[in-house]
Amino acid sequence: MWEEEVEASSRRRFAWLAGAVAVAVAILAGWYWNSHRGAPAAEATPAVATVPAADDEPRISHPIPAESADTSALPALTDSDQLARDSLAGVLGRDPVEQFLTPQNIIRHVVVTVDNLSRRKVAVDLRPVKPTPGQTAIAAQGELTTLSPENYQRYAPFMRVVAGADPKALAVVYERLYPLFQQSYEDLGYPGKYFNDRLVEVIDNLLQAPEIASPVPLAQPKVFYEYADADLEARPAGQKLLIRMGTANERAIKTKLREFRAEIVKQK
Repeated sequence: MWEEEVEASSRRRFAWLAGAVAVAVAILAGWYWNSHRGAPAAEATPAVATVPAADDEPRISHPIPAESADTSALPALTDSDQLARDSLAGVLGRDPVEQFLTPQNIIRHVVVTVDNLSRRKVAVDLRPVKPTPGQTAIAAQGELTTLSPENYQRYAPFMRVVAGADPKALAVVYERLYPLFQQSYEDLGYPGKYFNDRLVEVIDNLLQAPEIASPVPLAQPKVFYEYADADLEARPAGQKLLIRMGTANERAIKTKLREFRAEIVKQK
């Protein structure tokens, strides 16, 4: 009986991680604008990992507790999808999981998306969730084109899930499953590098995204829309995606990111 309770608890904890991470990454990087003609484009080419030189010594700034390195209770990375889907279905319901979650390579897709968020390009074909339905809403007045406030409402169902996520519970499960994230990060082309350090770095970059209260002007030099402000257009992909969500959604995401960051950098 005790073993069954431990197993059930572990599955619930996994669901917290898979659900919150998958949804958060979906909001920050999975919902792209090039699904429809005339929508602003998210760059689809994944960043190329730079393999560190052989004499580079890994420096770990934000270590995960040593006890979290135990892989004996975890599935192999290649076999982790079924557990992710089943755990999510038990918490969120099978219909939402089937509707939103990309069923293959969940942890790998989370890792590559996180790694790309602070770069200029996001690998939309490696996103952990399916693209959001509908077209990007714009507003036009004369020659001025802006993002319409109606566009921000497209994220409402996902924002409700994010609002209910517990950063402390997420951090506990993240630490327990950390070996899978670390393995995936090294497989991506970063041997000897530490994924938790990269995650903290990316969170810090996202928190630097500007919050724009006024309508965001757009330009359409060719097929796809871009930010008319050259400074905004030149920002990292994750920051640009936060801006596209609208100020209220952006602030809510940043609050969760700050809380989660505080948990994963604690000295334990």
